[in-house]
Amino acid sequence: MRLRTGSPGAEIVGMGHFQPERSVSNDDLAAVMDTSDEWIRRRTGILTRHLASEAETVASMATAAARHALETAACDPRDIDLVIVATTTAEERSPNTAGRVAAGLDLAGPAVLDINTACSGFEYALGLADQSIRSGSASAALVIGSEKLSAFTDRNDRSTAVLTADGAGAAIVRASDEARIGPVVWGSEPSLVDAVVIGPPSNTFRQSGRDVFRWAIGKAAGHGQRAIAAAGMTTDDIAVLACHQANLRIIEPVAEALGLSTKIVVTDVTESGNTSAASVPLGLSKWWHLGKIPPDVPALLLGFGGGFTFAGQVVMTPRKSSQGETVC
Repeated sequence: MRLRTGSPGAEIVGMGHFQPERSVSNDDLAAVMDTSDEWIRRRTGILTRHLASEAETVASMATAAARHALETAACDPRDIDLVIVATTTAEERSPNTAGRVAAGLDLAGPAVLDINTACSGFEYALGLADQSIRSGSASAALVIGSEKLSAFTDRNDRSTAVLTADGAGAAIVRASDEARIGPVVWGSEPSLVDAVVIGPPSNTFRQSGRDVFRWAIGKAAGHGQRAIAAAGMTTDDIAVLACHQANLRIIEPVAEALGLSTKIVVTDVTESGNTSAASVPLGLSKWWHLGKIPPDVPALLLGFGGGFTFAGQVVMTPRKSSQGETVC
């Protein structure tokens, strides 16, 4: 007897995003803390960031991004049978954020789960969705990264306060006759488990920036190369790099080390700041909807951060442009 399995592969058929309306410039921050526009630009590359209102939550932002993705994919919400939300800033322990999203979209009883691997969360979630579809446990999934980092930011700590921001990004993943999502290459760096923390005693976001920078410059590209090889591709095949939007001073050297600096390198961090698990899908969706990323090309997704975790995979961008019709 042979057990039945699922689909030969999975694919992303639509993307969506949400950002709070409030945009905060470097000069706005300089008016309330000891910093300057020049200092922030030189150290991070960030020009602006979006901060949520008290009424905007991780769940509401995730729901808005998911709704945008569903509209883009022309997908019937009732077909979604799996919702995975990557977040490290959820307001509630129970119900999970994915459950809130399912209720907010009036979905037809999907499996719902949250994962917390911080800045690599979306890549972990996408890997789990791909595996679930391939195994036959799901046929269409909503994969979301959503964060409200501003709720855990110490406004007196300029080393982190200039970085953090809020937002959400989402992707619709469905079964496909061919693999359009490569194997996820994931892992952790146990020696850096305390390098990025949200928790006691201050319950605020804090990090050892030097350790994170050193790891990213020294090791991130190697893990990206592993993800490319796992997909059966070479660097020459990759058209887009969507790296965790931690800091422009990290993104640019990683792109250079990967040999992708002449390709499309997502640098949404300049206008959106660091949104942790939301940063890759947020930047990818924004640039795709703007037409900066073409349809049906290989993109390397790469996340790393708190825990200390990392994950990446190669995906094909949706077959249609953001203006085209894709039927889920």
